[in-house]
Amino acid sequence: MSDYWLGVDLGGTKILAGLFADDVKPLARAKEPTPFDEGPEEVVESVCRAVERVILESNVDRNQIRGLGFSVPGQVDYRTGFVTYAPNLDWRNVDLPALLPTDWHWKTVLENDVRAGTFGEWKHGAAQGAQHVLGVFAGTGVGGGLILDGKLYHGFNLNAGEIGHLVVHWRRGTGLEDIAGRRNIMKRGADLLADAPKRVRKEWKNIDLATVKSSMLADFYSKDDPIAVQLIDDAARAIAAGIGSCLNLLSPEVVVLGGGLAGALGESFSERVWELATRHALPGAAKGVRFVPAALGDDAGIVGAAAIVRTVIEEGSHA
Repeated sequence: MSDYWLGVDLGGTKILAGLFADDVKPLARAKEPTPFDEGPEEVVESVCRAVERVILESNVDRNQIRGLGFSVPGQVDYRTGFVTYAPNLDWRNVDLPALLPTDWHWKTVLENDVRAGTFGEWKHGAAQGAQHVLGVFAGTGVGGGLILDGKLYHGFNLNAGEIGHLVVHWRRGTGLEDIAGRRNIMKRGADLLADAPKRVRKEWKNIDLATVKSSMLADFYSKDDPIAVQLIDDAARAIAAGIGSCLNLLSPEVVVLGGGLAGALGESFSERVWELATRHALPGAAKGVRFVPAALGDDAGIVGAAAIVRTVIEEGSHA
């Protein structure tokens, strides 16, 4: 009999569930909106609908499902199953496993979303075979994950990998995410537009900057819009400063760059980031290091979550 594994990516706007066989190839996926403003119980109801759909669609015997992994956008304590703080959900100290249906007999494991994504890329994506991996995911915010000596690294306070909060301008206290997270990029864009020439402001007229997606920003960038060019160049420099510092501090074997913003901007953006990152690295620190785009796309969270719970069950720990 085959074993099966569930992965759930609990996003601020959508919930993605997947059911996987031992090769961690998805047998079925389901998506539900996240009722983030209605409390944990309502969110869990949406999770339940998504999970039940993938089980039904894959026609798998529930008794063959061995584990359920959650990818959560925030701070989690994987040892207790508590979501310590998830700002996009407005959750603090939520015992997520306790809210799940009692007939879900599967082992449940929680992990931070970017750490889960990094784990997924390491086990089944762009960083397979490496022992030391830095994952950097630039999207709405900027997050990171670490694989050190072949294990997912959490650190003493379970906060390791938060590259988005590296300070890149000490005098202003500016963090990497303040410059390279899409939400903050567009806040800076509003400031730049206020002083831009009329012809430039005209291009952005009637566009709600708060709702600009990565694809739209990439489109403006491809057209050499001066606002987009400045914002993206600053983002590349900030991400590169963070990666370069990590090359010096951690000496990873592989650096994976992913996330919605990086994906939308494509290869030229990644090449620019890496070229700038190597300028910050000590002599020899970047030698032989592979810098690769993330391979799993939107599935990184569910693949990573499923892979983590499988590893916990089969090896006893993922940390």
